Amino acid sequence: MNASSFRFRLERVRGLRERKEDAAKQALVVALAHHAHGEQALRTAENRLASARAAQLQATATATNANDLLAHQAYIERSEAARRASRDEFARRERELAHRRDVLTAASRDRQALERLKQHRREEHEREVARQEGMALDEIAITRYRRSAA
Repeated sequence: MNASSFRFRLERVRGLRERKEDAAKQALVVALAHHAHGEQALRTAENRLASARAAQLQATATATNANDLLAHQAYIERSEAARRASRDEFARRERELAHRRDVLTAASRDRQALERLKQHRREEHEREVARQEGMALDEIAITRYRRSAA
């Protein structure tokens, strides 16, 4: 028995957990990209709303007719609805991002547990190999001593 004959019986499970962790990392990257896109969409909606409000203030300062004011008000209402939708979507993406982080943390923890178990088993194996080699060397030494004493 030598150190290179070590085989971890749960290697397939460890491999599956490693692939699960890799998939969780990829899902987190996608969620981060969606989060950034949602954040940008929310900023755009907020800027559009601020622009609509500024245009309405400007329209009220100048002589305009009621139809123009109604059009400005309708645009503000649409902009507010778009901002609310963007804010809701951004909040959903933040929840998804938090979920993906939790999934990755759990997958990493599971894989690391198996890695520690594998290392522990390897160390046990190496101690057993060293013990058996020591016993073999002791047996050789005893045999040589008996031959020299006889």
